[in-house]
Amino acid sequence: MDLTERAYGLADSLLSEPLPRRWSHSLGVAERARSLQSILGGDADLMEAAAVLHDVGYSPRIASTGFHPLDGARFLRDQEGVDERVVRLVAHHSCALLEAEERGLREELEGEFELERPDLVDALLFCDMTTTPDGGHTTSDARVAEIVGRYGADTIVGRFIQRAAPEIHAAVHRVEGRLSSVKQANQPM
Repeated sequence: MDLTERAYGLADSLLSEPLPRRWSHSLGVAERARSLQSILGGDADLMEAAAVLHDVGYSPRIASTGFHPLDGARFLRDQEGVDERVVRLVAHHSCALLEAEERGLREELEGEFELERPDLVDALLFCDMTTTPDGGHTTSDARVAEIVGRYGADTIVGRFIQRAAPEIHAAVHRVEGRLSSVKQANQPM
């Protein structure tokens, strides 16, 4: 079984029944990952696997700390033996270090999981932060506003996402710039 096939099966088993909306979001994030194939090259399958798995830490079956990037990454590493690069992307997706700091878990996250290459971190952040909770496309501005609205500005998630917003928007712009460059390079003269 290849990496992406295994990732879809695992994410489905953890999210589809207990958290159908989270599963829809994860499928949408994976779809966004497929749209980045032109800039990901040989890492396209890795990104799609990380995208569909990025929120498995919300699964009631594996949630332990209440911080889904850490719970998901630990489960994928310890219980499933998933590719370490996918695990690192899940652990650090969408500015997770900032949320870990809000939760008092930054040292744990940093100590257990190295960061993946910045371009791949940006790509997963782009996929997550341009996908609605129901799996549709959105802008990073609208996504940040939706998260603040859903959780509240003064909650851990609300504070974290507001703090992370400048980096979220910058990463989205970097990915969009890379896509634009590839598109322009492929235009006939």
